[in-house]
Amino acid sequence: MAEKVLMKGNEAIGEAAVVAGCRHYFGYPITPQSELIEYMARRLPQVDGVFLQAESEVAAINMVYGAAGAGARVMTSSSSPGISLKQEGISYLAGAELPCVIVNIMRGGPGLGGIQPGQGDYFQATKGGGHGDYHNIVLTPDSVQELVDMTILGFDLADKYRNPVMLLGDGAMGQMMEPVIFKPSIAQPAVKPWAVSGLRGGREPNIINSLHIKPDELELHNLHLQRKYALIRENEVRYEKVHTDDAELIVVAYGITARIVKSAMEKARLQGLKVGMLRPITAWPFPVEPFGELALKTKAFLAVELSAGQMVEDVRLAVNGLKPVYFYGRMGGMIPSPKEILEQIVQIMQGKEGN
Repeated sequence: MAEKVLMKGNEAIGEAAVVAGCRHYFGYPITPQSELIEYMARRLPQVDGVFLQAESEVAAINMVYGAAGAGARVMTSSSSPGISLKQEGISYLAGAELPCVIVNIMRGGPGLGGIQPGQGDYFQATKGGGHGDYHNIVLTPDSVQELVDMTILGFDLADKYRNPVMLLGDGAMGQMMEPVIFKPSIAQPAVKPWAVSGLRGGREPNIINSLHIKPDELELHNLHLQRKYALIRENEVRYEKVHTDDAELIVVAYGITARIVKSAMEKARLQGLKVGMLRPITAWPFPVEPFGELALKTKAFLAVELSAGQMVEDVRLAVNGLKPVYFYGRMGGMIPSPKEILEQIVQIMQGKEGN
């Protein structure tokens, strides 16, 4: 049986990456994820890995491009402003179909903002963020254990689809400590015949590139990417439903906010209010289908986020006008209490809240 250990979220991500076979990390410090880069600096040399603190976030993501192109399991991490600086490189990675894991421990913004938790990077993560038509697979854990599990899963998905995977955490989860168990991946190690790993006289040269000068070739490449994204949508949607069978109100949240929503939901249930929760675990691909199913039997939805309202747009698209969708958000690093969310639930269910 695997040993249960108490770890801080940022450090747990680092150990999970090592368990997943990551031996290359390139990054640059920024609060509130600096413990992750510190952990990798200490841990990777112990497993004959490569750690390099780059001179900037831009340099780090391009080093990721190089290592991924050579077939290595590679990771980088940052927090909101640093991820913004990596966006051009992430688009290059997606265009060249290079697998990697990118960790964003979100903080409040815009600009430098603050170092407290935020969820204002949802659009950036799920709608591309860089230039061109592309998608990252976006995983949204809500506990330190899920940070571990989804880091390992992220490497497997990245290799399976030759695509960047973004782990979307936040400053609260990065800093908090919880017991975790590390379970190695059950996926078979990916064979990468496309990688630039040296000819050794055995094959034709491999070329890693996202540049297609001829428009017809670029369009064909984009169509290929869209087919891949459709396959990911078909096979990799993940979500959690709680108390949705009889729910008259479905509260939608992800990450640290989902934990608070669960507490508020249980308090509402004790008051006789039929409240359920739908938690997207993949922010992309977004779990559209369960929203359509729930919209046929529930009365309304409430999206709760640490933002001015970003995920709520995907909720409204998924519900497609069948039922009202309400929103409650906090910003600037402010985290709502279960009592606040319970008050919103009561107001909506008593018909006192506008849409």
